[in-house]
Amino acid sequence: MLWLIVLLVAVAIVYLAARYSRFRSQAELILSIAVALGLIVAFVIWLSDRGNQQASAPEPTRPAGLAAADVALEGVTFERNQSERSYRVRGTVHNGSSLALEYFRLTVTLEDCPGRACERIGDDTALILVRVPGGQSRPFETFLTFPFRDGEPPTAPKWTYEVSQVRGAPTH
Repeated sequence: MLWLIVLLVAVAIVYLAARYSRFRSQAELILSIAVALGLIVAFVIWLSDRGNQQASAPEPTRPAGLAAADVALEGVTFERNQSERSYRVRGTVHNGSSLALEYFRLTVTLEDCPGRACERIGDDTALILVRVPGGQSRPFETFLTFPFRDGEPPTAPKWTYEVSQVRGAPTH
């Protein structure tokens, strides 16, 4: 409501300045004072709000009892995608907890192991959104990208993966 009044007064001042040449010289002074007062009021409000801020509420933690060890991956496969550096990952996630799983992070390491010597190529982590009630399984699919040079894909890829983070919710 206050902004509407300020807007109407500003429009009236601009109209009077455009209409009457005597008022034009005074309008600049009036508008300058009004802007200065507005800035002072805004600064005082900002200072008072800043002083009244309370400590933010702690972020809710995951429900007790759900851990990465409660999540098992089964039948995980890696297929080369259209790009040489990209792979499609498919599998099944099993929730061994009584809580519902909302998401998990899958961390994968790719190594090239021709013969017996393995060379680490890189890691990638994917956030997988899949809701799995306690004691049940669901399929999942995601894509990963690794930093090897074009034209030099791994000849004998070795995959290592783990569930690195989980988030659960109580069942209703």
